[in-house]
Amino acid sequence: MSDAWAFDAEVWLAEGGSWAFVTVPGEVDDDIRLLAGPRSGFGSVRVEVELGATTWRTSVFPDKARGFVLPLKQQVRRAEEVHVGDRVRLRLRLVQP
Repeated sequence: MSDAWAFDAEVWLAEGGSWAFVTVPGEVDDDIRLLAGPRSGFGSVRVEVELGATTWRTSVFPDKARGFVLPLKQQVRRAEEVHVGDRVRLRLRLVQP
């Protein structure tokens, strides 16, 4: 178990919205739940993410149906030429408060 992970995930669009997300894989989700400690608002956990040449800080959010989900900002998707339905390679690490 570590506090940094690399994984592939498909980009999907939230129902009725313009927010794009990826679902954090189950084994990474389990590690985050064990390592994150107390959570902030909405049960979110602060993370740093790398997608291609882009690195940013955000949060993963719990979703009852999917486990943790990671929002992909439009600015990042444009910079990396990522579209809904694409599979992307991400590096994610916990950010300690």
